[in-house]
Amino acid sequence: MQVLQVQLEIRPDPAEVGRARRWARSRLAGSGIQADEPLAETLILLVSELVTNAVVHTGRPAVLRLSLPHVVTEESTVRLEVADGSGRAPVPRCVGDEATGGRGLALVDGLADRWGWSVEAAGKRIWCEVDRCAKSPDLAASCGGGAVACGGAAFEGLAYEAV
Repeated sequence: MQVLQVQLEIRPDPAEVGRARRWARSRLAGSGIQADEPLAETLILLVSELVTNAVVHTGRPAVLRLSLPHVVTEESTVRLEVADGSGRAPVPRCVGDEATGGRGLALVDGLADRWGWSVEAAGKRIWCEVDRCAKSPDLAASCGGGAVACGGAAFEGLAYEAV
C-alpha cells in the first residue's frame, strides 16, 4: 500500500500544540479521513499528547510526522511520530487521582493500537499507530490498546513522562 508522509516542524512553545492539531486535522481531511470519524478524533488526541510531551518536557524543537495511506480503506493504518532533540527515554510513573498531569503516554497506550520509541542520532522518536477499524465494545480488544503496568501490576492512573 502506498503511503504519504507529511511533517511539521514544532517550536518549543506550548502554543504549537494547537497549531499541530489544526495542521493534522487538515492533513487527515486531505487524505479522506473525515473530521467526525473516530479515527480522526483519536489521532488528533494522540497528536496533542505527543506534541505536548515533546514541547513541555524537552524544551526543544520537534518534528511531527504523519504517515497516511494514499487510499483510505477499512484496513488502513495511520502512523504518527514525534521526534525531539532529547535523548532521555520516556520514564513510566504512577500518579494519584488528584494529579492534573502525567497521564499522556498512558493515554497513548490506551488509544493507539501500537506505540513505542527509538533513539535517534540527536534525540528520540516516539511513534504510535492507529488502525482504521470499527471500535465497538466487542472489537475494542482486537483493535488496540494494551495493558500498562507499574511496578509489576496494573494500576489505574498510570502515567509516563517523556523527558
